[in-house]
Amino acid sequence: MTALVWFLGKFLRYAFPALFETIGATYGVSRTVLGSAFTVLMLVYALMQFPSGLLADRVGSVRVITAGALLTAAAAFVLAVDAPLWVLVGAMALVGAGTGTYKTVGVSLLARAYPRGTGRALGVFDTFGTFGGAAAPAAVVLASAAPGVLGAPWRTLFLVAGVVGVGLAGAFAWATPRRLPDEPAAAAADDGSGGGSVPLGAYVALFRDPRFTLFVVVTVCFSFTYNGAVAFLPLYLAEETAVSSATANLLFSALFLVSLVQLVTGEASDRVGVEPILALTLAVATAGMVAVLAFSATGGPLVLGGAVVLLGLGAHGYRPVRGAYMMAVTPESVAGGSLGVVRTLLMVAGAASPAVVGYLSETAGFTPAFQLLAAALVAATALTLVLWVTGQES
Repeated sequence: MTALVWFLGKFLRYAFPALFETIGATYGVSRTVLGSAFTVLMLVYALMQFPSGLLADRVGSVRVITAGALLTAAAAFVLAVDAPLWVLVGAMALVGAGTGTYKTVGVSLLARAYPRGTGRALGVFDTFGTFGGAAAPAAVVLASAAPGVLGAPWRTLFLVAGVVGVGLAGAFAWATPRRLPDEPAAAAADDGSGGGSVPLGAYVALFRDPRFTLFVVVTVCFSFTYNGAVAFLPLYLAEETAVSSATANLLFSALFLVSLVQLVTGEASDRVGVEPILALTLAVATAGMVAVLAFSATGGPLVLGGAVVLLGLGAHGYRPVRGAYMMAVTPESVAGGSLGVVRTLLMVAGAASPAVVGYLSETAGFTPAFQLLAAALVAATALTLVLWVTGQES
């Protein structure tokens, strides 16, 4: 149930990049405006990470995720109706607020539910979420061809998503507590330990460890690259390569379809250790990003598709391992809030990325914009190798 909620959240988020061309034509706005609107969504999403984790530590994970699912459904209903641009941007911000409760709280919830197989559980969780991203471009194509119910045809997609969101929120709230250990806040209240009032300083104390801070820098670099790439990859491929817009959207879907690798990397992190898998996945993602740039002028659909698949394998493979690392180094009593602090930092970087890429693509060109993303990924890979080596030495 946690994974299905995350599926819908990722589906809604990545429907927007596939709709950029349509939204731009509908409202007559530039790529900078489109990128900035997506940045608003991602920035609100980022700013929700710590509050949602803090609330989950104090009032329980199920309540927080259920509330977020209902808020997301409400935003989808707003998007289903023809409205001015400011309403569209406001509804996108609400999508960011609602879905901002999913990942941080979901990771800590599953880590408690499956303490001996956290990597595997997070692999399943992230795979479902990534399938949501893979389904979004195809759903946009189908919805655009369907008759509109409350407005333009593509808005029907959000109407259906809102209905599904309400149903998922109810199913999650009913089914999940049956499989979940006692919530930290509830257990603390029972034993009189006062766990519902964890001091805020406890969430920051982890940053005194240099290796933990280094890991945060790595994941911030990764988030900057990934969010910038997925926001504009369809447009980049359509405008900077020889492939058509339809083929570009298919290749964009391929980026998400390879997410089954998360099941493998999550399991591998449980068996052989987190740091080597972190290094391997980032190296593969870097190779894919560099290949996209290297073959943009000469590569055909197969070559570019292979590069996109490499990027997807590395990027998706990295995510459950990142979550497993976080859960392994944080105390359970502050797991939600600590992960929220880290995810706030990485998501702020990720939120800024679409606006940066949109601006650079119009002022300097798409190639310099994607070169910046590749440089951030190279830095993340190099720093992860340092993290791995210092971990072996200690």
